Amino acid sequence: MSTPVGHTTVTTCPARSDHSAPTPDTLAYSLTLPAALTSPAIARAATRTVLTAHGLAALVDPATQLVGELAATACQFSAAAEIYLSLRFREGTLRVIVYDSHRSHTHPRLAAACEARRRAALRLLACVARACEGDWGFGEAREPGGGTRMWATVPYGGGATYGVASPRVPRG
Repeated sequence: MSTPVGHTTVTTCPARSDHSAPTPDTLAYSLTLPAALTSPAIARAATRTVLTAHGLAALVDPATQLVGELAATACQFSAAAEIYLSLRFREGTLRVIVYDSHRSHTHPRLAAACEARRRAALRLLACVARACEGDWGFGEAREPGGGTRMWATVPYGGGATYGVASPRVPRG
């Protein structure tokens, strides 16, 4: 919108026309966190807030568990001062990705030992992902700067039933 003022035309900034509430399909967040002991708790709190705001409260329990495990492992392994967290919801599945700066070792035995240590640190994450009918993994980051990319997925259907006790059948 332009308004003439004397010999000068004043133009206002365009107003955003879409003021709709967040939906699952618009969930796309990234955080850079310090590689510090407090970061997993901050990552869990942010995840809880984001999922609730986007109408995905049913995924809060498994997602906060996964995010906490990934962030804690990244903080443990990162040589840099920061880790990076990404949350996306696409095609009915929550995708959590965490990057840390720890590069693969060139010596095969060191690489195998480091991979075993990381896998052991992610045991609980593996259990949660399986319980939600999701998937998880880690590998070399393809992004510039290298490091390690860890990820987990939670399909909405599997995540929404996470922790729900199945009814007990009485024995006769």
